[in-house]
Amino acid sequence: MLYHFLYPLHIHFSGLNVFRYITFRSIGCAITAFLIIIFIAPHFIRILKQYQIGQVIRTDGPKSHLSKQGVPTMGGALILGSILLSVLLWANLTSNLIWILLGITLFFGIIGSIDDLKKVRKKNTKGLSAKGKLILQILGASAVGLFLIIHPEYDGQLSLPFIKGFHPDLGWWYIPFAVLVIVGASNAVNLTDGLDGLATGPMVISSSVYLIFSYIAGNAIISNYLQVPFVPGAGEVAVFCAAIAGACLGFLWFNSYPAEIFMGDVGSLALGGTLGTVSIIIKQEFLLAIVGGIFVMEAISVILQVSYYKISGGKRIFLMAPFHHHFEKKGWHEPKVVVRFWIISIILGLIALATLKLR
Repeated sequence: MLYHFLYPLHIHFSGLNVFRYITFRSIGCAITAFLIIIFIAPHFIRILKQYQIGQVIRTDGPKSHLSKQGVPTMGGALILGSILLSVLLWANLTSNLIWILLGITLFFGIIGSIDDLKKVRKKNTKGLSAKGKLILQILGASAVGLFLIIHPEYDGQLSLPFIKGFHPDLGWWYIPFAVLVIVGASNAVNLTDGLDGLATGPMVISSSVYLIFSYIAGNAIISNYLQVPFVPGAGEVAVFCAAIAGACLGFLWFNSYPAEIFMGDVGSLALGGTLGTVSIIIKQEFLLAIVGGIFVMEAISVILQVSYYKISGGKRIFLMAPFHHHFEKKGWHEPKVVVRFWIISIILGLIALATLKLR
């Protein structure tokens, strides 16, 4: 809204011309999202405590986690609120891409909130059924894939990191591919959100990397020079990514060890789904496996653990999955696991940026 109200006035006040620049609005959006969290979170935490909306802990997990029982959860609602408000203030709202991202964020957030509320009310770790949750996620992701494939400025071509000049076209098969990416990212972030700040830190890094790629994808000259797909209007996606980074950074202030609040499924499912959608929109789907490598590794650890358990008749690969719990079981303290995962996420983010030149 600031863009629409203030930029037209630049003909009278030249200083307002800065609102035309995506870089300026991205910075403004990130700072706004951060400040919203910083100022509102303390009040939000008190409200959650008042209504006893607290975390329910698995009894078969690490014993150190039992102390987290009752810590306010559903903080993801605050993250999503700050993202949505910041984007509405700073983004160009005539962009269809912004509304796609707003829609998927809200939709996946609603799925997560229903799941969280069921857990809180029943006082156990069972929320929505896995099947019901998956069906809803697939419906939301399918809508994104369908919109993009029928949009005249989009197609089913893929872009592969480290490889130039090779863009396989999936055609209508791009829709199930988009579903796989979005739903996979959503659930991967959800699985990672098991320690204080473990999912929040990599989300700051991943969204910051995608902010850079979105800006490049939306600039015809730079994208051509770096040989990445040009996506008209993708520059506005950078503003959205800035909101995610700012909101998650602010939330990390309260979510770092020992956490005062957890994001819950309302946050993790929505943030993961949105990150997957960003990768789809700017044609950097496979880059997500690098940028979000921590999320991917966590998801794979669960798949391997469950599969091997069934095949071997009860044996396990890890002491516990997702594999951040494996390291806890081996004696690592929670902050050490989290910080080391952050370090890996930073390295993966740098590798992802390196693909801009290694093509």
